[in-house]
This record gives sequence, C-alpha cells and structure tokens, in this order.
Amino acid sequence: MHAYRTTTCGASRLAAAGSEIRLAGWIHRKRDHGQLVFIDLRDHYGITQCVIDISSPLFATVDALRLESVISVTGSVVKRSAETINPKLPTGEVELQIKAINVLSESETLPFPVNADADYPEDMRLRYRFLDLRREVVHSNIILRSQVIASVRKRMIDQGFMEFQTPILTASSPEGARDYLVPSRIHPGQFYALPQAPQQFKQLLMVAGFDRYFQIAPCFRDEASRADRSPGEFYQLDFEMSFVTQDDVFNAIEPVIAGIFEEFGKERTVSKPPFIRIPYAEAMSKYASDKPDLRNPITMSNVTETFRGSGFKIFASQIESDPKVEVWAIPGPTGGNRAFCDRMNSWAQGEGQPGMGYIFFREGEEGGAGPVARNLGAERTEALRAQLGLKNGDAVFFVCGVPKTFMQYASTARQKVGNELKICKTGSFEFCWITDFPMYEYDEEEKKIVFSHNPFSMPQGELDALNNQDPLTIKAFQYDIVCNGVELSSGAIRNHRPDIMYRAFEIAGYPASEVEARFGGMLNAFKFGAPPHGGSAPGIDRMVMLLADTPNIREIVAFPMNQQAQDLLMQAPAPISTERLRELHLRLALPPEKKP
Repeated sequence: MHAYRTTTCGASRLAAAGSEIRLAGWIHRKRDHGQLVFIDLRDHYGITQCVIDISSPLFATVDALRLESVISVTGSVVKRSAETINPKLPTGEVELQIKAINVLSESETLPFPVNADADYPEDMRLRYRFLDLRREVVHSNIILRSQVIASVRKRMIDQGFMEFQTPILTASSPEGARDYLVPSRIHPGQFYALPQAPQQFKQLLMVAGFDRYFQIAPCFRDEASRADRSPGEFYQLDFEMSFVTQDDVFNAIEPVIAGIFEEFGKERTVSKPPFIRIPYAEAMSKYASDKPDLRNPITMSNVTETFRGSGFKIFASQIESDPKVEVWAIPGPTGGNRAFCDRMNSWAQGEGQPGMGYIFFREGEEGGAGPVARNLGAERTEALRAQLGLKNGDAVFFVCGVPKTFMQYASTARQKVGNELKICKTGSFEFCWITDFPMYEYDEEEKKIVFSHNPFSMPQGELDALNNQDPLTIKAFQYDIVCNGVELSSGAIRNHRPDIMYRAFEIAGYPASEVEARFGGMLNAFKFGAPPHGGSAPGIDRMVMLLADTPNIREIVAFPMNQQAQDLLMQAPAPISTERLRELHLRLALPPEKKP
C-alpha cells in the first residue's frame, strides 16, 4: 500500500464498500457525536467522511488534531445508512472507518476558517493566500482558470497557430501605461523594461515568416489597481496572423472565444459567431461607451433639436450658449411612474449631478407628465415620444452637456435604468466587436494630437489618408472585442510599411530620429519585407472573471497583489541593501517623509 494514499478523497463510491483504502488530506471539519467523531477529510479532488469510535486507541490522537492538520488515514469503506447519506457529496453514500492514522503535519490555530465562504478582510486573505486558496470557491476558480488556458491552447493549435515565447526583459514601448524598469548591472545607468505586451516581438515573428503565432503572455504595467485588472501583471491570449484582413482575424478568433464560453459557461447562452460589429462612433452615440453591455436593450438618442429654442430653458439656454452642448435621451421602458423617475433623479444627485430630467407617459395624458413635459409642450413631447418609440407606461431620462464630459455618467445611467427596470438579459454572454476607432485624438492638457489607441495600427486609407485628411477624422483598422460590458481585448491590422509608420508617428509629434531610436528593431525589420498582418490579445483574466461570475480579478488569480500593488504574502516590494544598490549603480532619491 502506498505510503500516503491509495486513492483520493473525491473518488470513493458505493462500489468500493468493503475494500480497504488509504486517504490523505486536510481535516476540513470535525464533529463529535459522543461515541463517534466524524472527520471530513479534504484534498484537491473532494471530501470523504471518516469516522472513529471513542473506544479506539487512536481516538485521543484524532480528538486532539486541529482543523487543517494534514493526515493519512487507513480503513474500510462502508456503506452509510439511508438516513445518513449526504447527496451533496459525490462520496456521500460511503464513509471510511479509521483503523490507522498518520499525522503528517499539524496545523496551528487558523487566522480564519477554511471551511466557510464568509467574506474576510482582503489584507488577511492575501497575507494567508495559501489558506484562502483552500476555500472551495477560490480553489474552484483557480481550477477553472487552468482548464480555460488548456482549452485555449488546444483551440488555437487546432486553428493552425504555433506557440512561441517572447522576451520578458526588453525595451520600453509607448503602450499607454508606465513600464516596470529593471536596472542593468553590467550596463550602468541603463534599464530594461518588462513588456506591457509582446507587441513588437509578435510583429517581428510575422516578419520572420511564422504566419500564425500565439502565447499565453504575461504583461506588466505600472498602473493603478482596477477591479478587472491586477496591478503589476496580467495574462492575455496574444496572437498574430500574416496576410490577413480584419475579417480574417475575426473569423479566426471568434470560434475560439465562443467555444471557451460555451464549454465553461454553465449553460449560459453565448453569442454565435459572427459577432455583432459596431463602429466606435455608433457605440458612443448609442451607449456612451466603447464597451457596451448588450444584455441591456436600451439605446440612447441625440434629441438636441427637440430642446433647441424650447420652453425648457435649462437645456435650451445651454444649447444656445455653446454649440458643443447636446441633449441625449435614455429611454426607460416600463418606468413610466413618478416614483421610479424620482428615484432616478435622487440617484443622479448622489452621483454628483444636479439631477436627472425626465418625462413619463401614462394613459389619458397627452404630452407626458413631469416638469420637463410641461415646459417642453405637448407637440414637442409627442414628437419625442414618436422618435423614441415610447408607449404609455414608459419614461425617458435626459442628459445635457458636452458629450465628451458626460459620456461616463450617461453610460452608467443607461445601465442603472436597465438594471432597475429588470429589462437586462440574464444568463447570457453577449459579444460584439467595436470597430473603426479614431487613429488620433486631441489631448487637451498637452494641446497636441496623440494616438488614441494603438500606435502600430494601419490607418484606413493608409498614406493617402495621413497626407490629405484632417488627422482627427482618420479611422484605423483597430478593434476591441467586448462581452457583457467588459473589454476582453484590443487588436488591429498593423502598420507594416516604414513610410506609413514614419508619417503616422510624425503626426503624433515623433520625429523620424525618435521613431528610429525607440522602434528601430521593428522598423528596420519592415525595411526587409514585411507581410500585411494583424492580431489581438483577449485577456485571460477577464475571460475567467466572466466565467466565474466574479467582478474582482483577485478571485481568479492564484497570488494577486492588493490594490496598492503589494504582495502581502511574499512581502514585495521590499527595500534592498546598500551593497545591492551599489552593485546596480543606483542611488535612492526618496520623497520626504510626511509629518504626522
């Protein structure tokens, strides 16, 4: 018999009754029933109930053990009586009668129980992450993550992609966030950067003729924590393809993504390929977001002309004074009552807004109800109702201002209305592509034109557009894939021509010398024949978050950092010795300590 176990704690079934086995695992629970003590023994695979009689010479040993001690037990598998069967456990029809026990490792008193799913402070959970990972939900999430990655790999290989690894120590690149820098000991004063993404390397692989590449790539960004991204590092399904159009990229990755969500979605419905495609401008005008949650059927409309010169002076005066001001309508199907409208108005005030204008429609009341309707007048209100397709029992809410400044609030308000009225779909994964992103945008703080998305993208219209169009009107072959309001990836058809690259960066304020200094490796490669190519990089972490139905990325990462980018378990970051600093040719210039 094996020294520790002959089977696992999740394997025993009724057919094993009468056989002698050995199990090893952690003491999950102990229950003292007077003459008997029951132990739920847990390992990675499941739980088996073990039992020992008070008359056994081993009883004192078992009785003294704390929860989470590691033991190996030997005994006979016996059928449980009908009234003691546990249908919630796969092993619930049998139990192990303990004949021998070997204490492999005793546990100290636990900082928090492992056998309960109650919420505990995050700093405690992260400091004792090895215990947190034993808890059922978190343990299952990490298993799910492993299964998703394994399935992704198989699906990509089946699509003809080959997996390659790209460097971790590399050069800085303008990906939109701060790099993590690594000082070079043998090149004093010079630094490597951890890759924000394998962008340049995967393009170089296409130049090298590999045609279809992928990897489960670690990416490093020195940025603030977000619920859907761990500070410091995250993982993505990075892939690139040669001789492809945007359609080819979509056709290659859609079956992979849809297949993953069908495989692990627990009977939730999944959008079938081809996924809906929504141009960026349309997404912003309908949803006030480039990552719309399509489970919510509400779409917004620009109703500025309805209010222009109207009796509702609060909006009309803003429209008159600033040509950039617009009024957007957010329909509220079935929300046509004063109580709901007042509740939304109070919510808006809680969001720092002056309030939320509304009109609601009810039987026998022409022109709608509410202060906005009274001041707007019946004719304009009825025209508005016809434009928006509203019925009696419906409402409509309004947002007024410069769209660039109210987009986030409008998007949140749309989602709030949909959720409050319970008109959003449940039990589904709704995918879409956001396409035709603007190549450039104007940075109000820097007072200059900057890249709005990915600087390595091919502009639509190529060199002719760069030379002859207003830069702020140029669209790029850039696209995002979105699921349930979560951006899973950004991607693009790449700019593979040096002449177009020089010009594209010139418009964003990069002289040719700087382009050559910062991207010389890739630029030089393009001068020796580069195929048209494109790709994307869906986030592994975000896919697993959606599948696990959790909004917090720390629930699906084995060893995450906290919101301050600290690893509480391993105590990182940490100071280093003066000798090590000297070896790296570094001197600290710390900020002054804040006085209490």
